[in-house]
Amino acid sequence: MKPDRAQAIRQFLFSNGSSSIAAIAQAVGASLPTLRRDLAELEEAGVVVRTHGGARLADQFEVEVAFEQREAQALLAKRAIGDLAYDMLQPGTSIFLDSGTTVLQLARRIRVNPLPLNVFTNCLPAAQMLIDVVGVKVTLLGGQLRKENSSVVGPLAEEMLERLWFGQLFLGAGAIAVDGAMSSVDENEARLNSVMIARSEQRILLSDSSKFGQRLTYRVAPMTDLQTVVTDTGLSAEWFDRLGAFGLDVRQADLPQAVAA
Repeated sequence: MKPDRAQAIRQFLFSNGSSSIAAIAQAVGASLPTLRRDLAELEEAGVVVRTHGGARLADQFEVEVAFEQREAQALLAKRAIGDLAYDMLQPGTSIFLDSGTTVLQLARRIRVNPLPLNVFTNCLPAAQMLIDVVGVKVTLLGGQLRKENSSVVGPLAEEMLERLWFGQLFLGAGAIAVDGAMSSVDENEARLNSVMIARSEQRILLSDSSKFGQRLTYRVAPMTDLQTVVTDTGLSAEWFDRLGAFGLDVRQADLPQAVAA
C-alpha cells in the first residue's frame, strides 16, 4: 500500500466516521479490490476496524489523526516560524518546548540541525522526535495525558515545573485576543502554560497569524508577560503595532511565495 493512500484513508475515516467501502474507495481513488486489501493491512496493523460493508478508525488512531490535522493547518507558516525561532536558540542552555504544533516545528528543526541543549517539554511528539538526537538531553514532564493535544498536563506537571528554571521558553497559543490576553481551550493546559511563563527567563511566543484576534475559554496570561513574538508576514499592520505597544519584540518569518501571494 502506498503511504499517501494509507494516510488518505485515515484522514477520510477521521472526517467522516464509519463509512462504506464504496465511499472510501471513491474518496481515495482506489478500486474496490485494492481498497479491500488496504483495509485488511490497516486492520492487521490496528489502524482501522472493518465493519459489515465498511470500516472505521480504531479508537486510539482517532487521537493521532486529530493531532496530524491540527499540525497540518498553516503548516508552511509554522515551519517558517520554527526556522526563525531556531536562530534564537542559545546552545548549552535549558529550554522548554510547549505542546503547540508551531513549537513542534522548532523541535523538527533541532532534529535536523542538532545543538547541545537541555530540552524540557510536556509534548509527547516533541520528546519522541528529540530522544535520539546527539547532544540533546530530553526531559518529559510527568502528569496527566491530554489526548487531544498529545501532551502532559495537571497538578503533577505543575509541581515539577515549580522546581525548575529555564533560560528560554518557546510557547504556543490557542488564541490571542485584542486586549492581549492569551487563552486556551483547556483549563489544565492554560494553568500549566502560566506556570511555564513564571519559570522562564526569556519567554517567546511562536504563533501563526491566524491565532491573533481570537479568544478561547481559559485565560493563560497577558502578552505583556512575554518578551518576543515570532509569527509570519500574514500578521496585519494593526496587530504589529498593537504588539509593539505591549512592549514586545515582533519577528516575522517570510512565507513561501505561493502562500504569501
